[in-house]
Amino acid sequence: MMISLRLNYKKVHGDLVKFIRDEVHGAGFEKAVLGLSGGVDSSLSAYLTTEALGKGNVYGINMPYRHSSTDGIQYAQEVASQLKIHFLSIEITPMIDAYFESFPDADPIRRGNKMARERMSILYDQSAQFNALVVGSSNKTEILLGYGTIYGDMACAVNPLGDLYKTQVWDLAREVGVPEEIIEKAPSADLWHGQTDEGELGFPYSEVDRLLNLMIDKGLNTRELIERGFKEGFIERVMARIRSSDFKRRMPIVAEISRYGK
Repeated sequence: MMISLRLNYKKVHGDLVKFIRDEVHGAGFEKAVLGLSGGVDSSLSAYLTTEALGKGNVYGINMPYRHSSTDGIQYAQEVASQLKIHFLSIEITPMIDAYFESFPDADPIRRGNKMARERMSILYDQSAQFNALVVGSSNKTEILLGYGTIYGDMACAVNPLGDLYKTQVWDLAREVGVPEEIIEKAPSADLWHGQTDEGELGFPYSEVDRLLNLMIDKGLNTRELIERGFKEGFIERVMARIRSSDFKRRMPIVAEISRYGK
């Protein structure tokens, strides 16, 4: 089963740089802040944003917790150094640990969500400090699967990667010049020790991206997907994730009562 997700990455590169520049300037801003974790998604966003706005207008912020990967911190510093953007490191351990002193039995999911929202809270505070917009880095695979924290890593003002599958992010990162060691490292939100994206999801990005492309972009039904070689159980798991996370992809639903007076 050969399904190509290849794009014209030179064109995508230029289009996304223009997108960031147009959206940031169109909103009346010159600067951007972004979380810089040392992963491929945030690194790619940093490269694109720097090209769009200029190195003096970009703030990369690394926000480690006490068990964060030292590799991630090192890679974040490396990206900031190569791009010559502003770099801040803000430790979130004191805030997270103080909160969970009252909830010592909280499971890793709760703790991870809290960390993701703490980081986004910091980014938005720093955006006020620097009069900048928050640029995000959630990719299409994560968004469709709900693999992210609502009002945490999924929050931002501008997202250049939201229509790129994870495998396409890797390809574009090579086109843009993100260091190969960052592209090759196992994807991880680094929310707890040993956590990896594919381990938590239960399937590789390469497989689910092909399925999502046919299911979402091409509109194939279950029978057609099975004919393409996908197992029914895998299809159902992915469909269930998409359905159960629909609320993460919508603005808050507002009850419309103004029409009552008409």
